[in-house]
Amino acid sequence: MTRYQWLVLAAAWLGWGFDVFDALLFNFVAPNTVPTLLGLDRGSDVARDATVLWTGILSSILLVGWAAGGVLFGWYADRYGRRRALFVTVALYAVGTALCAASMNMGQLVLFRALASLGIGGEWAVGAALVAESVPESRRVFAGTLLYTASPIGLLLAGAVNYQVAGVWFADDPANSWRYVFLCGLAPVALAFAVRAFIHEPQAWTQARRTTAPPSPRELFAPDVRHATLVGFLVSVAGLLTWWACNAFVPLLGAWLAAEHAPALVERWKTMAANAFNLGGLVGALAAVPLAHWLGRRAMFTTYFLYSAIAIVVTFGLDLAPELRIRLLFCVGLGVYGIFSTYVFYLPELFPARLRASGAGFCYNIGRIFAALGPLAVGIVTARADGSSSALLATMLWVAVIPLAAALFSPWLVIETRGQALK
Repeated sequence: MTRYQWLVLAAAWLGWGFDVFDALLFNFVAPNTVPTLLGLDRGSDVARDATVLWTGILSSILLVGWAAGGVLFGWYADRYGRRRALFVTVALYAVGTALCAASMNMGQLVLFRALASLGIGGEWAVGAALVAESVPESRRVFAGTLLYTASPIGLLLAGAVNYQVAGVWFADDPANSWRYVFLCGLAPVALAFAVRAFIHEPQAWTQARRTTAPPSPRELFAPDVRHATLVGFLVSVAGLLTWWACNAFVPLLGAWLAAEHAPALVERWKTMAANAFNLGGLVGALAAVPLAHWLGRRAMFTTYFLYSAIAIVVTFGLDLAPELRIRLLFCVGLGVYGIFSTYVFYLPELFPARLRASGAGFCYNIGRIFAALGPLAVGIVTARADGSSSALLATMLWVAVIPLAAALFSPWLVIETRGQALK
């Protein structure tokens, strides 16, 4: 890979890392944000129920906006260019997240989160297409996998920032500490301007633009592309639904386990839970490189889904000590989170250059509308139970059904693309 190709990969890596960082900040500050904006006493039963309910609602709203942004900016990137789309999406999610700090009620928080979600959803499709078209064919799996390692690192950064800001610097001011955490979401603005200055359009896109008519989203359902669109959507929605149903509540699970067994360690256990899940995701993401080469795409997806189902059953279904359960979140992240590095190289492989960002963005992000049902269902069921860690665990156990079903159908559904050049 040339120096410029590494620069493209670095820009996309940072864009995706900050994308996830901004997207998941709310999950860490929810126990302080929701009671403050609703005027509830933190730690009360009413506040706990409201927190888990609004975590589900806002995660679902984020996913719907994420889907809309993915489709919109995927089309925008295919029509007007990868560089311009990457600049707009990064700037949009950074500003939207920072505005959350100024929220005075839940309505304003919903509005600002929805604004940020448009940029968050759009950045993935643009970055994936840009990297796939800029690196050599022989390095596509490696580059796509490396790109997705930014996601768990972005989540680790979100947990570290929340702990430092809300747990150390402003630990005695929980009513306002979450505002400072959201302000940290403004950091990616500098990256957006760097993209404008140093990145140019990939040759595959410029050539496709010169020789073909502007793309239309309807073409994703043309006879020669329809099957690829369906396959990309199904494997994406299975992974997304599983991930969001788990990840949206990982910090909350850590906090509740600490409140019930070690009240003085709430912020520490919350961070430990998130870090275990995210570190597992980082290792699982890197595993995609040997799995994709040794097993091919079809067997790779089957392996990830089957392992995810087993890890969920063990972690949430067995009678375990609280600290051991938190450590086992590493194993959950290994499959549930690790699988997402495969989408970065697999979805672009399914579509021609003129539809690459639109197709990858549609499959990956429309799946989020269905994935929105995951955290919403977990939040509603847990809130209607007793708002305890045991109720949350019992609900999350059922999430294993999703990857198990995906593992059973993957051998017949997934299109094998190993060894094929980009169209």
